[in-house]
Amino acid sequence: MIKNVIFDVGRVLFHWDLRHLFEKLISDSDELDWFLENVVTPGWHFEHDAGRALADMAAERIALFPKYEALIRAYTSRFNETIPGPIEGSLEIVEALAAQGVPLYAITNFGAEFWDGFRPTQPIFDHFRDIVVSGREKLVKPDPAIYQLALERFDINAAESLFIDDMSANIEAAKASGMHGHIFKNAAILRNELTQLALL
Repeated sequence: MIKNVIFDVGRVLFHWDLRHLFEKLISDSDELDWFLENVVTPGWHFEHDAGRALADMAAERIALFPKYEALIRAYTSRFNETIPGPIEGSLEIVEALAAQGVPLYAITNFGAEFWDGFRPTQPIFDHFRDIVVSGREKLVKPDPAIYQLALERFDINAAESLFIDDMSANIEAAKASGMHGHIFKNAAILRNELTQLALL
């Protein structure tokens, strides 16, 4: 019996794409593509998710690409613009689960400094009993250690918990820790599974 629901944040609850910010700042589409493939890349961004300090990352990148200093600084100061809004239907599911009294948690790969700037803008997270943020813990999914940390901190039984994430590797790691898993495709499919599990 599933009692607890654990969400990922990016691309499950909220859209996220670096392009959402930088398409406002780089008008040439070829240059935009090059910039996102070579300067502010998802792989480089992931270093902040893993716990690296934003100031160190930016200084290093500016030294490598001084021409793009202003854009690299925009990444550090305007990160919330990479998150244009919620995934359609997902926040309504959170609200519905909360109304049913289902214990809600999250495990997210998110830089600590960026989380500190994003979390206060989203009251939906008030419904969550606890959230493990990779950048604070210096552990990232799908490292088994982040799931173990979450289970211990949440003080919940893995076998009674459903983890929802858009990445199959993250789901497989959650299953290896004893949790049930749902690979997120869209809110309608998720709502159907939660209904079948008698959580909605």
